Amino acid sequence: MSDEMSPPVERPSPEIDTSVPHSARIYGYWLGGKDNYPVDREAGDRVRELFPEIVDLARIGRYFLGRVVRYLAGEAGVRQFLDIGTGLPTVDNTHEVAQRVAPESRVVYVDNDPLVLAHAQALLTALPEGTTEYVHADVREPEKILEAAARTLDLDRPVAVILMGILAHVDDYDEARSIVRRLLDPLPSGSYLALRDGTDTNEAYEEAIGQYNSTTGAVPYNLRSPERIAGYLDGLDLVEPGVVSCPLWRPDVASLTPVEEVAVYGGVGRKP
Repeated sequence: MSDEMSPPVERPSPEIDTSVPHSARIYGYWLGGKDNYPVDREAGDRVRELFPEIVDLARIGRYFLGRVVRYLAGEAGVRQFLDIGTGLPTVDNTHEVAQRVAPESRVVYVDNDPLVLAHAQALLTALPEGTTEYVHADVREPEKILEAAARTLDLDRPVAVILMGILAHVDDYDEARSIVRRLLDPLPSGSYLALRDGTDTNEAYEEAIGQYNSTTGAVPYNLRSPERIAGYLDGLDLVEPGVVSCPLWRPDVASLTPVEEVAVYGGVGRKP
């Protein structure tokens, strides 16, 4: 698509509620970010006290995203990315990884956190050959997301839909699966789905997330079984090694960190 086909996306003014914690800000806090509020740090610290490994899981999730995007932009040849549940800008955002491999890559970010909106300009930097854009929307609005993304992406060509740690915020599993279908059904063959989420395979992790979910105003994070996470990719051709604990998904050969199974699973699938 030419730039003439990509009019600016209308962005609402941020209205940040600093009285309730937000998962994007807590996740950024665990990663060492500064864009958070006392309520986010308090909620994050409560989880970390019960489950100190949560900081490692946050980093593992970030590394998984990097490997996935490198694969998609490199081996898979994808040039369009729709990253839903973006979170706050940090190191190696999707557009940075993709455009490092393929400078012409187009990336649309989607999030419903007003603080992410306020920092969208940091996400919108791109190489001259590529494009990045930001859409303020909720994952539960797939049609709205696709309509807005179509201003930047050519939805008649393959798109990689990225859902990292976001589907667990949808309480009903069937609704979460419906969201995935509604995002993928309009996209052409050769499109991809990449996702990860926390699992119910670690008792301490479950207790810590339960404490977070009981926090007033927090949007619950629903841990699910590895089988249910794999269910999001039903009907797609799984990229090897399938849906696995994130450190086991195509680990970097040069990494000095031991590859061990953790309670976060993810995978990538191609639409036939």
